[in-house]
Amino acid sequence: MAAISITRPEPAPLLDELMASEEEKSIQSQSDVDGDTRMEDSHTTTVTRSHKIKTIVTPGEVITDDPQWMRGHGTYVSPEDHSIIATVAGTVQKTNKLLSVRPFRARYTPEIGDLVVGRIAEVQTKRWRVDVAAPLLASLPLSSINLPGGILRKRTTTDELQIRTFFSEGDLLVAEVQSIHQDGSASLHTRSLKYGKLRNGVFLSVSGTGGGGGVVRSRRQVWTMNTAHGGGEVDVVLGVNGYIWIAKHASHENHHTSVSITRLEETMSNSIYSSQNGVIDPSTRREMARITGCITALVEHGVRVDEDMVMRAYDASLEMSFEGNQEAGGEEGSDYLGGERGRRLVELALGAMKE
Repeated sequence: MAAISITRPEPAPLLDELMASEEEKSIQSQSDVDGDTRMEDSHTTTVTRSHKIKTIVTPGEVITDDPQWMRGHGTYVSPEDHSIIATVAGTVQKTNKLLSVRPFRARYTPEIGDLVVGRIAEVQTKRWRVDVAAPLLASLPLSSINLPGGILRKRTTTDELQIRTFFSEGDLLVAEVQSIHQDGSASLHTRSLKYGKLRNGVFLSVSGTGGGGGVVRSRRQVWTMNTAHGGGEVDVVLGVNGYIWIAKHASHENHHTSVSITRLEETMSNSIYSSQNGVIDPSTRREMARITGCITALVEHGVRVDEDMVMRAYDASLEMSFEGNQEAGGEEGSDYLGGERGRRLVELALGAMKE
């Protein structure tokens, strides 16, 4: 009786790989018959083939054992048979001879210079611990913030005792990634008037740059929108980590009329740590909710979220609202942007981008 050896089970060959290999053979044979192949035809077949190779894999599943491929993010090479195995659940992406797996959901990976929106999770002696949707909490040192009044001096024990007067647990803030530690955690700073505590707005959490539709790094992460229907100006902060802040525009006109330009930064710094929300008009609240609905619809349909797409989606929502008011006779619910209306909103926004 022959000996039975137990080996590690291997999944069956991927159907898409078999289809891709057969397609490569047919393309090669067609090239041999026809002679020279035009570059645009070759590019077209390559794009089609890459779409067929893209498959859904789970952790531990063998992607390929062909030695011509190199492993990328989300994969590792088996020491036994040198096959490329997925480490996360996601879609396989091919870049030349590099195979990587783009996860369905992933935590934010900080990079120096990123603008992030975070929530204070812990207050320590000389620093705050901030949740920025990363695997590890980020740190905000006391020396990396603006003191009230814009004073430039060394932090003292008095500042350490009053650390909760600047930020306390649960406070939201916008900051910039200053450095990355060896363990992968980020160090933040708010040494600018455009950073600091957030007030008078609504918080929204979507997927970040990890994968799928969500916030992407773009030219501007913070801008002011002129809304319709008397909503006034609304500030939008797109954190690269997937945290978004939509708020009533912070106006400093009063400071311009009574304070000289040399003391403007000092005066404005006195109010940046206030936790008191102001009065927001119903029309402004309505437009803030509209912008929130637009961003949610973009994320649900796997579309990137940046300034251009948000503005196009907002314009499309105004058009849909006008049509809905005419059909419904001004009844409530015409501004709802979920379900089928959300799908139509995304189609209008993408159509405007193509035009």
